[in-house]
Amino acid sequence: MDVEEIAALPVRDLAERDAHLYIWTINSYVEDTYQIARDWGFKPIRLLTWAKQPIGMAPGGTFSSTSEFILFCRKGSLKAVNKVDRSWFDWPRQNRHSAKPEAFLDMVERVSPPFRLEMFARRNRFGWDVWGNESLETVELSA
Repeated sequence: MDVEEIAALPVRDLAERDAHLYIWTINSYVEDTYQIARDWGFKPIRLLTWAKQPIGMAPGGTFSSTSEFILFCRKGSLKAVNKVDRSWFDWPRQNRHSAKPEAFLDMVERVSPPFRLEMFARRNRFGWDVWGNESLETVELSA
């Protein structure tokens, strides 16, 4: 999906009045990600960083891409269940391209109360709803 298609997803209509949002992004889309969060009715709070171990130089730039970002956002006044003492993480890489670390989902479960939806999910996780063409039992995203 391109940026406009992602921004057009009905998240604004589906999210609870008080909710947390975690949006994964990469360096070249950070500005777009802030705008998407606002379009969805969320206030960006903190940009988290996944500092990935280098695996060698990749084509395409002066610096090898060894970080991804998660924009944590709030809508309304949902309180965190727990606080975290950092905004960067050195979670291990997954074997599959662009797969997100399980430790990230563990952190979300410690910080944000249920209910939870993972969009663009590749697999199911106990206690979460999932949406995505690679996951089983995906939910409908209709407002």
